[in-house]
Amino acid sequence: MKPIDFIIPILCAIPLIGCTQVPKKSHQTKNPSNEMTNVEPQNLDSCVIAGGCFWCMDAVYRRMIGIVNVESGYSNGTVKNPTYKEVCNGNTGHAEVAKIYFDKTVTSYPQILEVFWRVHNPTTLNRQGNDVGTQYRSGIYYMNNEQEIIARASKTAVEESGLWADDGKVVTEILPLTNYWPAEDYHQDYYANNPENQYCVYVVSEKVEKFKKHFAELLKSNK
Repeated sequence: MKPIDFIIPILCAIPLIGCTQVPKKSHQTKNPSNEMTNVEPQNLDSCVIAGGCFWCMDAVYRRMIGIVNVESGYSNGTVKNPTYKEVCNGNTGHAEVAKIYFDKTVTSYPQILEVFWRVHNPTTLNRQGNDVGTQYRSGIYYMNNEQEIIARASKTAVEESGLWADDGKVVTEILPLTNYWPAEDYHQDYYANNPENQYCVYVVSEKVEKFKKHFAELLKSNK
């Protein structure tokens, strides 16, 4: 891959390990959002992105400065309030997404997208590593006109930079956010709550390490 010079992949190929696995034991804890209470309402913003299994995106962005909460969920499908099983069947049209809440005085939407383009492969259609299906597609789902403009500009910049040129054409879809449903409680902060899960050990951790390698200056001190 060529270096990226616009705004501020090796996935583990272990067979039979996939995001569709539900752990035998899961922590039914609510998604923590204590950091959000410390942000002035006018400084709080949110965005929705899809980069494969939402456990990966959740784990990465929880470690980024300025991110005050991350929620795993489902977006842009045809079924109201879908279950994980329904989404994994691939018949609801939803993408697994991360809804990211951030402090605009610390980070920005363009910076969040810069991380997005780095930590997943935007050239594989409906697939990230061994996770295959439309629910694992690469997508940016904008919530207003400003986000649309920034998202499209960032995609153009990635394509022109040649960051993923060796892998193929960028296939990330950029569409308005038509719906969003939070995922079940046990999906929230999944990486931290299930460190022994093999998918976390071999796949999620690879994305986290990639973030740490390329964005050390954006890493929260406690992560």
